[in-house]
Amino acid sequence: MARTVRDAQLESREARSRLEARGKPHYRLIEPGLHLGYRKPRGRRGRPAGAGRWVVRQYSGKKYTTAVIGIADDYSDADGVAVLSFAQAQERARQQMVKRAHAAAGPLTVKTAVENYLENLSARAAHDGRRQAAAFIYPTLADVEISSLTADVLRKWLHALAKVPARVRTRAGQPQQHRAFDGSDEHVRRRRASVNRIWTVLRAALNAAFHDGLVAVDQWRRVKPFKGVDAARLRYFTVTEAQRLINASDPAFRPLVQAALATGCRYGELCQLEVADFHADSGTVVIRRSKTGKVRHVVLTTEGIAVFQQLTVGRAGHEIVLRRADGTSWGRGHQTVPMRLACARARIDPPTGFHTLRHTWASLSVMSGMPLMIVAKNLGHSNTRMTEAHYAHLAPSFVADTVREHAPVFGFAPDEKAVAALQPRPRHGR
Repeated sequence: MARTVRDAQLESREARSRLEARGKPHYRLIEPGLHLGYRKPRGRRGRPAGAGRWVVRQYSGKKYTTAVIGIADDYSDADGVAVLSFAQAQERARQQMVKRAHAAAGPLTVKTAVENYLENLSARAAHDGRRQAAAFIYPTLADVEISSLTADVLRKWLHALAKVPARVRTRAGQPQQHRAFDGSDEHVRRRRASVNRIWTVLRAALNAAFHDGLVAVDQWRRVKPFKGVDAARLRYFTVTEAQRLINASDPAFRPLVQAALATGCRYGELCQLEVADFHADSGTVVIRRSKTGKVRHVVLTTEGIAVFQQLTVGRAGHEIVLRRADGTSWGRGHQTVPMRLACARARIDPPTGFHTLRHTWASLSVMSGMPLMIVAKNLGHSNTRMTEAHYAHLAPSFVADTVREHAPVFGFAPDEKAVAALQPRPRHGR
């Protein structure tokens, strides 16, 4: 709900009774360009004044427009319909403001709100958001007016979407294909986790519309995402499996696999690396276009430095580091088939996707004792929350050692009598 404005002269009927009776309302600013007024009537001889009226005044381009929106609760208790309290009058005034805006610009639909929200995101985030919206939000909710978007409608949409099997890549013009539903708990968890990510995009768009004053109520705040579905079963390669995968990869695909294992970078980040992004002196690789839109410096090991030196030696700074066999850049989806073939040759079953290489770098680093904060920094996470959620369980010994090293020691002296009393008494034989 929008913030309720406080005003000592208008909040209570006792305070309003002390105001001057006049034709001009007593106004209070509640939003930029929006005022709520209380008009106190004058009584006549032998006829006391009745209840006051709430008046809304809104600036619309060149002039102010005013309208009576309800009776004040000077004598009767507020019912939210005909008789309004000061807080209820504010809500009614905001609703009137939204209705006027819609009348001028047309109704605000879900599609319009989502597109307005995505315009302010980074190019990568906006691309992913538009893809999700086109596939999952627009088919059902595109033309629905936000003013009629109730919590019940959204809950039904969420649960229906969670029952739809996962989509698979389909040729353009062909009916959309889906994965087979195996009925497992893991399949259900993954679908609900995917729906939560879609809901995050829609909820952010609706919140943006509300904060911009385009929507008067925000019923979607009562809709909660699926709980307990984000704890994915993390898949990573052992060092032996990673070595087999490298050896089994096609010659043009092998440098891409090595770069992923050496950096923990995402596939899209690796595809855009230029020769000038590798700094041999500092042993780092600069990621200039990341998922979060932030620049970061990935620190390499001695082995990783040698890999990038071999990939960049004698090449111009503007050249793309990693290229396909035909000399073109790696693009969206190009890694899927080579990764599947490499897994089959390396006898890795079930086969896994390219992103597992990123998990492998992080998982093996954590198990070797690297602090989670450093792992998060190299991976490009904005904080350690995501890193802890995925990798903290892999470092039980590191957590235990750190606690024992840094936790306070109080010098407790055990009570010798208590210790003796706790020791078992010797048993006498027959």
